[in-house]
Amino acid sequence: MKKIWYLIFRFYIKIGVFFYTKKIKSVGKENIPKKGAVLFVVNHPNGLIDPLMVTTNTPRITHYLVRAASFKKPIIKKILTSLNLMPIYRIRDGVKELSKNNEVFNDCYEILNKQRALMIFPEGSHDRRRTIRTISKGFTRILFGAFEKYPNLKVTIIPVGVTYQNASQFSSKVAIHYGKPILANDFYNATEINNSVNALKKQVTSQLKELTVHIPADENYQKILQQLNASNVDFTDVESVNKSIKINKIVDQKQEINVAKLFYFLFVINSLFPWLLWKMVSKKVTDIEFVDTFRFTIGISLFPLSYLIQSIIVYKLYDTQTAFGYFVASFIIVLLYSKLATTPTE
Repeated sequence: MKKIWYLIFRFYIKIGVFFYTKKIKSVGKENIPKKGAVLFVVNHPNGLIDPLMVTTNTPRITHYLVRAASFKKPIIKKILTSLNLMPIYRIRDGVKELSKNNEVFNDCYEILNKQRALMIFPEGSHDRRRTIRTISKGFTRILFGAFEKYPNLKVTIIPVGVTYQNASQFSSKVAIHYGKPILANDFYNATEINNSVNALKKQVTSQLKELTVHIPADENYQKILQQLNASNVDFTDVESVNKSIKINKIVDQKQEINVAKLFYFLFVINSLFPWLLWKMVSKKVTDIEFVDTFRFTIGISLFPLSYLIQSIIVYKLYDTQTAFGYFVASFIIVLLYSKLATTPTE
């Protein structure tokens, strides 16, 4: 029953992601093993929208480690747990809370031993900067702990790069690149754990820097970013942009013409209540990396509900055919606005 609930919810989220994004490019899916234990190691630029983007474009049923703060309310905790999400505790959650990670890690060992998939964000926090930050050793602790408990276990690591054309803006193009499989067992040496950890972190970091746009976090970071933005580059063309950064040669690209203004006005008029609610909520979102998370949540819940209620009113005033036509037209307007809209890079 839990699996059915998960698949239904994921399908609904996938539809929501389709409406929410201008375009999603998924590269390297053939690298994902169809069977066996898998650990997806993903960069983290854009809050809770990142796992949604990856999981709706991944064929495997996946379990996720997310920050414990999301589990504070009992009802929310129950819902998240039913969707295979597990809390990971950090220093900021309180020193006493860290001991709870032992139970979480044991759950991860069991997931991998049952030949399932696990997803983790080793950068530890979200950050919109277009750079791969230092990754923590938490994912190696899970892997090596699983190997210690289950010596015959084999786990494949798939690094995943998530890249947004413009995170926090609607609607954005998104690229998801799945890296080359890494057999974690090849890096495990029980007598030299520190060397094993460092070697595996280096291998994963190297791939992540190729799977998403990576601007080195040095004194030239802001200058390079400004040049890329001024040239209207397509950040979802990851390989090309990274090559431009390495050779220090950035080619100007034509800026897209925004032809979605008409659909924007139709969208706002037809979605006035949820749109106004989002405008109120957006003022309270202080963390820019959570803008997409809150907007998407409101989008997949209140917008369809609003269209349904308005369709019922149309039905009461006219007839079934008119109400159904209005209901369908509402989603077509959203879709056209989403797919045709252009947003500035930043």
